[in-house]
Amino acid sequence: MKTDARRWPIGRWLGLLAAIELVLLLAVLAGGGIALNNLTEARDRLLYVVGPQRVSAVQLSAALANQESGVRGYQLGRRPEFLTPYTDGVRAQADAAAQLRQLGAVPGTQAGDDLDAVLRAAAAWQAVAAPTIAPGAPPVTAAEVEHGRTAFGAVRTAVDAQLAHLTSVRNAGRADLDAAESFLNAMLAAVGVLVVLLFVVLFFGLRQVITRPILRLAGEVRQVADADVHHPVHGTGPREIAQLGADVEAMRQRILDEVAELERAHALLDRRTRELERSNADLEQFAYVASHDLQEPLRKVASFCQLLQRRYQGLLDERGEQYIEYAVDGAKRMQVLINDLLAFSRVGRKPGEHVVTDAGTLVDDALANLEVALSLSGGKVTRGDLPEVRVEPALMTAVFQNLIGNALKFKGDAPPEVRIAAERDGDDWVFSVSDNGIGIDPEYAERVFALFQRLHTRTAYPGTGIGLALCRRIVEYHGGRIWLDTEAADTTFRFTLPARKDKGDA
Repeated sequence: MKTDARRWPIGRWLGLLAAIELVLLLAVLAGGGIALNNLTEARDRLLYVVGPQRVSAVQLSAALANQESGVRGYQLGRRPEFLTPYTDGVRAQADAAAQLRQLGAVPGTQAGDDLDAVLRAAAAWQAVAAPTIAPGAPPVTAAEVEHGRTAFGAVRTAVDAQLAHLTSVRNAGRADLDAAESFLNAMLAAVGVLVVLLFVVLFFGLRQVITRPILRLAGEVRQVADADVHHPVHGTGPREIAQLGADVEAMRQRILDEVAELERAHALLDRRTRELERSNADLEQFAYVASHDLQEPLRKVASFCQLLQRRYQGLLDERGEQYIEYAVDGAKRMQVLINDLLAFSRVGRKPGEHVVTDAGTLVDDALANLEVALSLSGGKVTRGDLPEVRVEPALMTAVFQNLIGNALKFKGDAPPEVRIAAERDGDDWVFSVSDNGIGIDPEYAERVFALFQRLHTRTAYPGTGIGLALCRRIVEYHGGRIWLDTEAADTTFRFTLPARKDKGDA
C-alpha cells in the first residue's frame, strides 16, 4: 500500500509551527531589546548627563551668588576679608563651568548656549564691579551700586534660564524613561502571552495533527488484534503515521497469508500424521514379523547346520565342513543383527517411565552384564562420584554397557582400563567414558555413530556396528547429546543428560 506523497510529514508540521512561533518570538524579543536599549539610554542620560549638568548649574549659580554677596559686603565695609566669598566664588565658577563643558555643554548645544550666556552676563557684571573693589578705590556711589545691581540682574536672568532649560530637559528625560519602561513592560507581557499562545498552539496542533491520527490508528489495530483480523487498517494524518498504517496493513495481509499457509500446512501435517501412523503400524507389523517369523527360519537353519556338522564330522572334506561353519555363522549373525535392529527401532517408540536413578547403579548393572568379557580381557573399570538422573534405567544401562563393552573389545596390548566420571555444566551433567584402547582417528569422529559403520573387519573385531548408533539414539531420546572427544589423550566418549530440577538439587 502506498501513502499519498502530498501528505506533509510530521517534521514539516512541527517545522511550520516552530517557524511561526520563532518569527513571533523574534519580533517580540527585538521589540523588547529596543525597549531595553531605550530604557538604558534614557536612564544613563538622566543619571550621567542631565542630572550632573543641573547640579553643576546650581553650583555655578551659588558661586555667582557668593561673588555678588562678597562684592556688596566689601563695598559696604571696605575690609579686604569681605572679598573672600568673591574670590572663592570665582574659583567655584571656573570649576562649575569646566564640569558643564565636560558634561556636554559645548557651543552649538542648548546647554552650551545657556552656559555661554551665563558666563557673558557674569563677565559683564564682574567688569562693572571690578573698579569698585580695586585697592584704593574711592567709596562706591549710589549710581555705581545701582549699575552693579542691574548688571547682576542680567546674571540672575541667564542663570534662571539655564536652570529652567535643564529642568525641562530633566523632565523630558524622566518622561522618556517612563515611556521606555512602559514599552519594556509591554514587551515582557507580550512574551508571556506568546509563550502561552505557543503552548496552546502546540497542544492543539499536535493533538489535531499527530495524537488523533495515532489514536485512530491504534483503535483500528486494537480491533484487528481483538476480534476482526479481516478489518482493514488505514493510516491518516502526517506521512509517517499514514506510512505506519500502510505497514500495519501490509503486516496484517502477510499474517493472513501466513495463517492460510499454516492452515494448509496443518492439513498436510494431519495427512502426513495419518500416513505416519499407518507407517508405524506397518513397522510394528514388521517388527513382529522380524522378531518371530524371520527368526524362526534362521534358528532352523542354524540348528540343522549344527546337526549336519556334528553328524557328518569327519565324513566331509575340509571345504564341506567350512561351508557348514559359514552357514551357521551367517545365521547366528543374522539373528544378532535382527535383534540389534529391533532394539534400535524400539528406542522412544514405546517410551517407558522416567525415574530418578543413581547413575552409579546403572554402571553396576552394565558391569554385571559384562562380567564375562571383563574377566576374559583382564580389564579394570573405575568410576568417580556419579549423580542421580531422571532416565529409563534399561536404556541408559545399555548406553554404559555399549561404551564399556567397546572399551573392553577394542583393547591394546595392555589390559584395558576404563574410567567413568561426571561433572556439572550449567543445566546438564556431562558423563565421560575413557579407555586406554587402540583409539579412534579424529576423521571418523562422526562416522562411528552411523548405523552399521565399522572401522575394522568382522574377523578382527566381532559385532554389527550398531552399538554407538544405539547409544546416540538413546542419549538424544533423553534430551542429551553424545560425541567423541578428539582432544582427549585417551579414547573418550562424552554424553550429556539434563540435570534434575527438583528442590534440593545441589
